[in-house]
Amino acid sequence: MAAVDRTQIDTSKPSIARVYDAFIGGKDNFEVDREVLRQILQIAPDAVQVGKQCRGWLIRVVRYLAGQAGIDQFLDLGSGLPSAENTHQAAQRINPEARVVYFDIDPSVVAHGRALLVDNEYTHFEFGDMRNPAEILENPVVTKYLDLSRPVALIQGNTLHHVAADRDPVGIMSTYVDALAPGSFLAISHLYDPDDGTSRAKLAEEAQAAFKETMGTCYYRKRHEIQALFDGMEMIEPGLTYLFDWWPDGPRLTEPSDAERNLLGGVARKR
Repeated sequence: MAAVDRTQIDTSKPSIARVYDAFIGGKDNFEVDREVLRQILQIAPDAVQVGKQCRGWLIRVVRYLAGQAGIDQFLDLGSGLPSAENTHQAAQRINPEARVVYFDIDPSVVAHGRALLVDNEYTHFEFGDMRNPAEILENPVVTKYLDLSRPVALIQGNTLHHVAADRDPVGIMSTYVDALAPGSFLAISHLYDPDDGTSRAKLAEEAQAAFKETMGTCYYRKRHEIQALFDGMEMIEPGLTYLFDWWPDGPRLTEPSDAERNLLGGVARKR
């Protein structure tokens, strides 16, 4: 397995992956990451529940893909830390030989992920910037362990809202989809701005500003902007929807908060 390209881990600045780890109650984060969480909690006190919603959506999506859809290859970009329940656990619980390749741009995440997965021959963790599709698709680990001539599930969980418009997120996703075989799937979750003057729109504006101040990048996008990331693909029911409405495990017992309504997710199939 290739060495991590950037061995210097900067604990003086928050990491997107470690901040998300703090959101879902993980232990692989530093004080600088927890400070971001505290600032977001001042704006959205239920942010930790939102983190759990994101992880619950991911697990339901992977169960569907590895089960009903019969997918046995997964490419998870900007995956974050694999210490909590993640793609490989959900997929390999259904198919123990399902192959999973994770990518992240944070060297601390890659180093920790490799240590956790050292005994898992079907799961690999690589360093790479998902904004550069050629770099990812031509990575030796991808070409060795994933067969792109067969269907693959490509997962972008809470990643694309960190890609600025001038980096062309729609074009990035189009490049990835073009490289996938027919029958492949794309799963995306993304921060959402309803842009309708409601309290949810106000929260999106405030949270976006807080994330940008502490982490540098964050873009709450409109529904049509998120839908465009699936351009040319066939949406799986129920389409692009709130994460809690994407095939929930049971009845909803409490009313979702504004913050929970500031995320949309969907799964689509390449015809």
